[in-house]
Amino acid sequence: MLSVSNLSVQFGKRVLFDEVNVTFTQGNCYGIIGANGAGKSTFLKILSKKIEPTSGHVHLEPGKRMSVLEQDHYAYDEYTALETVIRGNKELFAIKKEMDDLYAKPDFGDADSDRVGELQIIFEEMNGWNADSDAAALLSSLGISEDLHYTPMADLDNKLKVRVLLAQALFGNPDVLIMDEPTNDLDFETIGWLENFLANYDNTVIVVSHDRHFLDAVCTHISDIDFGKINHYSGNYTFWYESSQLAARQRAQQNKKSEEKAKELQEFIQRFSANVAKSKQATSRKKMLEKLKVDDIKPSSRRYPAIIFEREREAGDQILNVENLAASIDGEVLFKNVDINLAKGDKVAVISKDSRATSAFYEIINGKMEADSGEFNWGVTTTQSYLPVDNSAYFEVDLNLVDWLRQWAKTEEEREEVFVRGFLGKMLFSGEEALKKCNVLSGGEKVRCMLSRMMMIRANVLMLDEPTNHLDLESITAFNNSLKNFKGTVMFTTHDHEFAQTVATRVIELTPNGCIDRYLSFDDYMDDKNIKEQRAKMYEV
Repeated sequence: MLSVSNLSVQFGKRVLFDEVNVTFTQGNCYGIIGANGAGKSTFLKILSKKIEPTSGHVHLEPGKRMSVLEQDHYAYDEYTALETVIRGNKELFAIKKEMDDLYAKPDFGDADSDRVGELQIIFEEMNGWNADSDAAALLSSLGISEDLHYTPMADLDNKLKVRVLLAQALFGNPDVLIMDEPTNDLDFETIGWLENFLANYDNTVIVVSHDRHFLDAVCTHISDIDFGKINHYSGNYTFWYESSQLAARQRAQQNKKSEEKAKELQEFIQRFSANVAKSKQATSRKKMLEKLKVDDIKPSSRRYPAIIFEREREAGDQILNVENLAASIDGEVLFKNVDINLAKGDKVAVISKDSRATSAFYEIINGKMEADSGEFNWGVTTTQSYLPVDNSAYFEVDLNLVDWLRQWAKTEEEREEVFVRGFLGKMLFSGEEALKKCNVLSGGEKVRCMLSRMMMIRANVLMLDEPTNHLDLESITAFNNSLKNFKGTVMFTTHDHEFAQTVATRVIELTPNGCIDRYLSFDDYMDDKNIKEQRAKMYEV
């Protein structure tokens, strides 16, 4: 279907890919993974012919069509949502446009009529007469109501634009579908729809994503970029991660007998296969698990940060009490009538269909924003640490990372450079990296610095607003594991399904008509029919 032969990519002295040879076959979904800077997005651009490799070539089987999820949210602002979707099939749209132009000619003649006849035959073979209705159905399934189908893209908010561009990529059943971070800016319901769609998609899908739940739900193969090569492994992301960790442990145990290693590998495959067979996110279209092998999986070269949250003191039973809290922006109610009593050890997923609501809630309980009404009180034994969704204010200083982190030291010992470097080193800022200026950091580096800060504060209550934004899979995995092990209290908001499901023991949803508060796992909360009905009513204005 799609093959890459002798592909090499070099930028200056840096070799990104070295003689890569891989094939992507029909009916499979490939999750492209790799450390930050490994070349994931570059590889997708090479496949879609947006950039040329240094050497080698990409071959798409003749007659097959490739579709790419558009990243430029402003590229189609002059077109309606429906036309934007149809433009996803360029050949079909070109034929449609040529026919429309011919019919619009004031001097339409016999030659034009003959040409229209030729085009109509091709158009019918491509199912073109159903293009409008198919595009409309796709938009509706993604939550774009019919009254918006003929709205210019320029008039849609960014979250709706993302859905239209997703519909564009999916339109017309492309033979090869390429998507770079398709779940960005999508809510859980839309991500779930996309997971189900791709799980039953018969063609080839190649995707880059930091959403582990999404990769587990849709991938039949993981394509790992490491050491300048790309290797396909059967199975989803969790299988790849656990098996690569197992391979690393076995390599470290050089004296372990080969038969003991083989037995451990076999037990691992059996355990994993049984677990995934029972899980809700197992793909319905493939039975890959029966063929899984880890013999050829190599230990990864990736580095995982050591995220360890400790508490300076244990909190008492009184954590946080919120009474009748309300907030609005420019007269629009974000939430109201919020009553919460946070218990010791709660790990709460704070969610809302409007991200402004959750952010406003955190800003209020951290004293950075005034509520419209209501009050909140922290327990006297609590200490709080807060990771806001926008952390830019923390980095508007001309300090290196050592001096930046010193700002939150409490004792002379904590101000010592060796002590501060210890926290930075855990977050992969070692050696000269620790002397970088804080105002030139990437988004992911800033979040890792903020986590270093939170680790140094040693609070017993953590508040995290979209903490996985900008982080790579390695950091997200380490972060996720750390919160599962944390003994204190956590409130967090995330669009990472795996993060929410594996950390939260309680879900609080903020709506314009009050809040829903349940001691349930995230999946149980989202799947509960009674809660679904209640949620629908709570968002009615």
